[in-house]
Amino acid sequence: MMERWSELRLKFSSRYADTSVVMNSDVPTETATQSETDTTRDGEILTVMEVARFLRVPKSTVYKLARVGELPASKIGKHWRFLRRDIHDWMHSRSKQTP
Repeated sequence: MMERWSELRLKFSSRYADTSVVMNSDVPTETATQSETDTTRDGEILTVMEVARFLRVPKSTVYKLARVGELPASKIGKHWRFLRRDIHDWMHSRSKQTP
């Protein structure tokens, strides 16, 4: 019985060694820089739900602000879409305004 246990353990160990080699070979060699990632995210198109989460307000508030033209948005068919950069800039401009 002892011989069989060591035989199984060796097969188990070698299987994992082979898998790790395969997994490591799939790791990409190039990574995006932070500025490239930020630029890509700035141009990201957001949905009403994503803007609501971003601003931490209800969806109904996002719809209302977009409809009256206060929130920068584009309507494509029946759907509202927003650029992350525009929403970010809009939020910053509101925080700079004096009451």
